[in-house]
Order: sequence, then C-alpha cells, then structure tokens
Amino acid sequence: MRVAAAPISWGVCEVPGWGHQMEPGRVLAEMRDLGLAATELGPEGFLPGDTGARDAVLASHGLGLVGAFVPTVLHDPAYDPMPDIDRAFDRVDGVLILAAATGLDGYDGRPDLDTRAWATLLANLDAITLRAAARGRLVTLHPHVGTVVERRADVERVLGGSSVPWCLDTGHLLVGGTDPVWLARFAAPRIAHVHLKDVDAGLADRVLNGEVSYTDAVRDGLYRPLGDGDIDIPGIIRTLEGAGYEGWYVMEQDTVLTGEPAEGGGPFDDVRRSLDFLAGVAR
Repeated sequence: MRVAAAPISWGVCEVPGWGHQMEPGRVLAEMRDLGLAATELGPEGFLPGDTGARDAVLASHGLGLVGAFVPTVLHDPAYDPMPDIDRAFDRVDGVLILAAATGLDGYDGRPDLDTRAWATLLANLDAITLRAAARGRLVTLHPHVGTVVERRADVERVLGGSSVPWCLDTGHLLVGGTDPVWLARFAAPRIAHVHLKDVDAGLADRVLNGEVSYTDAVRDGLYRPLGDGDIDIPGIIRTLEGAGYEGWYVMEQDTVLTGEPAEGGGPFDDVRRSLDFLAGVAR
C-alpha cells in the first residue's frame, strides 16, 4: 500500500495552543524508523520555508513529500484565496489538501453560510480546481470539523455544486455526521487523496451534538489507532482499491500532547499499531 505519514499524528498542529509541539528532527526520525517513505508537510514553520532546505531535511530522513494541508477562507466574497493557493503550489509539488477555513483560530466553532457565501465557496472551489489543472497539479477538498464544510449537508452541497476532487478523511467525516463508507462508495471517482483515521464513535457523537468541543474530544482520545475504533477501515480500503484508487493513504491520528513523550511511546507506538493493522489489511 501507498502509506504516508502526517505530523499531526505526533501532535504537530497549526492551531495556537494546541499542545506540546515536538521537534521536527525527532518526528521525522520516528517516521523513518517506522518504515514510512513519505509525509505531508505539516504546519507552516515546522519544516524550513526554503524548499531546497526542506527537501534536504526530508531526504536526510529518507522521506518524500506527498502534499500539504492548506486551510484558507473560500466563502468570503471580499477575500481572494488565489494568492494563498499560488504560494502553496510554489512551495509544494504534491497534493494540495484544501480546508474551507472559517477565518477564526481553531476548530471549535464555525459560522453558518448564507446563499451568497455558498455561491462564493463553490465558485472558488471550481476556479482553484481549474487553476490546479492548468499547472498540472492536483487539489482536493478536505471536509474538516470546525470549517465551513463539516456536516453531511455541506458534503452533499459541495458534491452537487462543484467539481473539486476530494480528500476522504475517514475521521472528520464521521465526526461531522457523514458515513465515510458511504462517501467512498458514492463518490469513489472524485476521491484523489485519503486520510486514514479511526474514531471512538461515542465521543464523535458528543462532538456532533455539541456536548464536548472538538479539541477536548481529541485530547480525550477521539482518534484511535487503526482497528481500535468504530470505522470500517478495511471496507473503505477495499472499496477504493476496487474502484481503481491510485493515491496515497496518509496515516493520521490527530493528538494533543501534554509534554515530550518517552522514546518509543506515545505517537510512535500508536502509529506502529496502525501500520501493523494496515499490514494485516493488505495481506
């Protein structure tokens, strides 16, 4: 399988105050030691901003770069997201994974969009998709808790109103009320990138119902090593592979760290368990 890593599995996140942020040297070394061949970029500042220096750091750990998570405001008629997109294209050769950001810090709340904001969002998604194609690049939309594309109704509205390819994030879909197995089956030709998460469905329901914040739920173990949660990961992989999916499966288990984990523990152990599970699925 084409399996890559993501720094968020080591608690490295763009949200201010998210938790302890591990140094890139240790994170990349642990990715390498787990046998992973590639990673997503991580938040701005995690790796060097100069592309040559960044690629040298990755190469020194035997890692390639598969893409970057790019949160940007897409629904505001007064905001032009294209400069953000062009800067991301200039610095990353892989997949651009868009999140329709609210413009606020964090993922614990979001505005409701009016008709004009929805029209702006959908028009921007199509314009960015065309911009990517003109540059020979791939862009995907990542449904994400705390963004303006979060709930099942949002997912269906974008599916029907835009041609943008999708990043199937199994965890964020479930937390937002969308069955990822359904989306894998219904929209397989649109899926161009995958984030694999497993989820405690009970905690996910509490987030969806507003009983607990998203950040608190992540801190409390919302995301589980693959096979330890309630998502049918093998079924999703079988569906995508059967539909001819040729992209990456990015291992993501968002976590909030309270301090530096012991060697071989914490994120390293969780990702190792997930990779063992995937090896069984592949067999």
